[in-house]
Amino acid sequence: QLKLVESGGGSVQPGGSLRLSCTASGFSLDAYAIGWFRQAPGKEREGVSCISRSDDSSYHAESVRGRFTVSRDSYKNTVYLQMNTLKAEDTAIYYCAARMTGPRFTLHSYEYDYWGQGTQVTVSS
Repeated sequence: QLKLVESGGGSVQPGGSLRLSCTASGFSLDAYAIGWFRQAPGKEREGVSCISRSDDSSYHAESVRGRFTVSRDSYKNTVYLQMNTLKAEDTAIYYCAARMTGPRFTLHSYEYDYWGQGTQVTVSS
């Protein structure tokens, strides 16, 4: 059974940092491109970052570019989303998702096949 589990969410003050983890069980993440998405209350799900399956290069939405990075640890079968200089508007439930096909980079949720359950990130003073 393919399963993704996010962890690392929590509460942080503006300007702080968090690192989210996306760990897979039942399959190797190396064969998949991974995307990170978020959904704030009353808003649509938004793609924020993704990492390719070919060379681990990454792409970020303009709203997080320069503040978020994404990386892969094949040994731990985990992809990370490092979030720095967090803002109140980053508050949301964050999800990771996996896909094996499609373009090198995409932040369209419909391109992804497997999803985690989400982890809450709250940025507040």
